[in-house]
Amino acid sequence: MDRPAPSPFAARAELSRGRLHDEASSAHRSPFQRDRDRIIHSSAFRRLKHKTQVFVEHEGDYYRTRLTHSLEVAQIARTVARVFGLNEDLAEAVALAHDLGHTPFGHTGEDALAECMAPFGGFDHNAQALKIVTTLEGNYAAFDGLNLSWETLEGIAKHNGPLLAPGEDLSNLPFAICEYNARQDLMLHSHASVEAQIAALSDDIAYVNHDLADGLRAGLFTEEDAAGLPRVGACYAAMDAAWPGLDPKRRRHEALRRVFSVLVDDLLAETRARLEAIDQAHATPDTIREASAPVVAFSDALMADIRTIKAFLFRRMYRHYRVRRMRVKASRVVRDLFEVFMEDPGLMPEHWFAFAAEADGETARARVIADYIAGMTDRYALEEHRVLMDPAALA
Repeated sequence: MDRPAPSPFAARAELSRGRLHDEASSAHRSPFQRDRDRIIHSSAFRRLKHKTQVFVEHEGDYYRTRLTHSLEVAQIARTVARVFGLNEDLAEAVALAHDLGHTPFGHTGEDALAECMAPFGGFDHNAQALKIVTTLEGNYAAFDGLNLSWETLEGIAKHNGPLLAPGEDLSNLPFAICEYNARQDLMLHSHASVEAQIAALSDDIAYVNHDLADGLRAGLFTEEDAAGLPRVGACYAAMDAAWPGLDPKRRRHEALRRVFSVLVDDLLAETRARLEAIDQAHATPDTIREASAPVVAFSDALMADIRTIKAFLFRRMYRHYRVRRMRVKASRVVRDLFEVFMEDPGLMPEHWFAFAAEADGETARARVIADYIAGMTDRYALEEHRVLMDPAALA
C-alpha cells in the first residue's frame, strides 16, 4: 500500500514538546523512534515476557503474555496510523508502553495490589507505567526513567481519554500521575493525540481476539459457543462456506482472523468519518486534543456487539472455575507478599530495602513495596512467596 500524505492531525517529530531533561537529538532516529527503542530495551518491557493476561505463565506456552499482547497492539496501531497518514512511530511507542505498569497475574494481581494499597492512595497500572518510564527505570547516567518525549508520556497517561473533567482538580488522580504532572504538564483535561487514541483501540482489538483464541485453546468454551456470538458467527459461516471440512485448528484460526479484520475495518471506517467531519483547513494535532469526543472509535453497532462478546468472555472465561481458582491463588500471593514486606521491608532485596528505609512515612513505604511487587513476573512472585511462606523452603 502506498504511504498516504501526512495528515494535519499527525504528531510531527520536529515539533515535539521535547523531553523533561534536554538531550542532543539523534542523527538517525526521530524522537518517537528513540522513545520506542528505549521502551523495547527497558527492563520493564523484557519482564512482560513472563507476565500473563489471563492464564498464569506456567499453564502453557501458547497463551498470550503481556509481551506478545503488546507486540500485537503495536502492530495494529502502526497499521491504522499509516492508513491515515499519522505518526506511526508515536502510535507504536505508546502501544508498546501501555502495559508496562501491569502487575504479575494480570488484572487479578492489579486488583489485589489495589486492595492492599487502598489506605495508601491506591494502585493503577496506567499510573504505574508512567512511573516506570519517568522514575523507576534506572539505567541512564543523566536521569531516572527513560526521559521519553512529552507526546509519548501523554499517550501513556491518557490514551483512554482525559483524566480530568473541566474544572476538576488532581485530588482524585493516582499519586504517580500527579507527581509527574507537577514536573511537566501533560494537559490532563484534554484528549490524547490521535496516535495514542489509536493505541487504545488497538488494545481492544487485540485482546478481544486473543481472549477468544486462548479461551478456545483452553477448552473454556467451544467453537459452537463462539459461533453464537455477533460478528464471530458470520466469520465462522464465511469460513465454512469458503473452506468446508477444514481441520479444527485451521478453521478456528481463519475464522478469528476474519473477526480481527471486521474490527479493524470498522475502526477505520468510523475514524475516517470522524476525521473528515473536522475542518482540516487550520487543523493541528491539538485540534484532536481539544475535540469534544474521541476521534478514534468503533461504530455504535460494533460497540454493542463488542459489549456482548466481552460479557460472554466474562461469564464463560474470566468466571470459569479454573480461572477463578487461579485468581484466588494469585490474589493470595500478592496480598501475602505485601503484608510481609510491610511488616519487615528488610526481607526485600537490598536496593529495595534501601528505598523503603528512606521513605518518609508509612504511605511512602507502601508505595515502594507496591513498586517492587508490581514489577515482579508471575514466576518471580510465586518464587518469592514460596521462599517466604513455605516452611520447607530454606533458600
